Amino acid sequence: MAEIRFIDSFMMSVLWTDWLIYILLGLITLYVLYARRHEHLCAPWRQILTRRLAMSASIVLLAFITIGVLDSVHFREAEGLKTDGTVRYSSEVTSLFEQLVLPLKRNVEKTYSAPFASRLYAKENIELPDGSVTRNYPRLLHGGAHLDNPATQRGGDIVARIITASWQAALFVFVLVMLFAAWRSRRKQLPFPCVLKRMWQGRDTLPWKSMITTLAILVLFICLAIQLSTVYHVFGTDKVGQDVFYLTLKSVRTGLIIGTLTTLIMLPFAIMLGIMAGFFRGWVDDLVQYIYTTLSSVPDILLIAAGVLLIQVFIENNAELFPTLQHRADAKLVFLCLILGITSWTGLCRLLRGESLKLREVDYIQAAQAFGVSNMKIIMRHILPNVMHIVLIVIVLGFSGLVLAEAVLSYVGVGVDPSMTSWGNMINGARLEMAREPIVWWSLVAAFSLMFMLVLSANLFADAVRDAFDPRLRK
Repeated sequence: MAEIRFIDSFMMSVLWTDWLIYILLGLITLYVLYARRHEHLCAPWRQILTRRLAMSASIVLLAFITIGVLDSVHFREAEGLKTDGTVRYSSEVTSLFEQLVLPLKRNVEKTYSAPFASRLYAKENIELPDGSVTRNYPRLLHGGAHLDNPATQRGGDIVARIITASWQAALFVFVLVMLFAAWRSRRKQLPFPCVLKRMWQGRDTLPWKSMITTLAILVLFICLAIQLSTVYHVFGTDKVGQDVFYLTLKSVRTGLIIGTLTTLIMLPFAIMLGIMAGFFRGWVDDLVQYIYTTLSSVPDILLIAAGVLLIQVFIENNAELFPTLQHRADAKLVFLCLILGITSWTGLCRLLRGESLKLREVDYIQAAQAFGVSNMKIIMRHILPNVMHIVLIVIVLGFSGLVLAEAVLSYVGVGVDPSMTSWGNMINGARLEMAREPIVWWSLVAAFSLMFMLVLSANLFADAVRDAFDPRLRK
């Protein structure tokens, strides 16, 4: 963890997962710059750009990634001056995303409340102005507090806000489409009306109808969230009164970190060992097979549980290294990604070993060996580029599985730290809430809905990547 002071009003506080996310974004940028200069890498991506489902899914994924990146910019705010005149900073680490949704974070109630409710979910003793006591549902502090009589005004207020959000979304999408059309018109050197006509008739290279429809739904969702979540609890509140919608959005970063950083950790093991086993064969192949066969025979849940217990003991014995709860939860998350990466590289290693065994027998590699080209140069110039389509396919296909794995691990108690917001912790907490009478269902539905959207979008995008990069399916 590093802290960088920019101005006196705040100090940047970069967590370990933040550094890993920044490194991952840098690697993606380098790959984009490299791919733009090589036609064999650009061609599959251009094929993906023509797929309607893939482009719609990519827009949804981009929205999730934006939330995750904004939630990875952490800092500590200034609270005042110390006796020596230096700035005193808060012990609480906050993020840029939390500042953008600050009303959702601050609108905390006493306990449970249903979606769009104006009163608590349980009855309490209420003292009336005349001194008498009655048992009723108390008014919420924030949900529907702007209404004098929620029983009669709430329905009309919600409808009015939905109408306002609809025309705001329509106006924003219209302006955005006009800007896209103007950009395409200038780039293609075509008249502006002609570009609009081509986009409407679907005669452009990009599936504009699907993209605009998905973008319109996404913008409408954002406008509805802005209009409704500031005055209502859209998904209700949990046991301690926190807004469930806020908790669901905060869980996006945890899901993305589990899905991406675990992949980043396991790639070096899988690529290096898989290619070495297939290319060198002999004792190298036997050793690699022994390693991943032994590792695969141990149940993953036991290794993960043992690793989580080890990091918990380490944190307790070295409390001075983790000054806040955020740092402890972040260290546990990094270690969980490390354990998941170590236990999930075996499948990709098997695939790369089999592909390398086939590639080492092709004519151009046999000719390179006959001319005395070094093994490392053959691996880097011939083997590795020809197995990257498998690596990319496994990455995008495995992302959704890792997101679901976090939910399952947190549900059984060996996932992320309980103090960290995640879909798994929300589902685990909803297990007891489902047994209440009356039932508290909204925490489970909210966590499941956003997790379903992320996993579905990732799977749809992964299908397009598989079809584009698999040489057997490429057209």
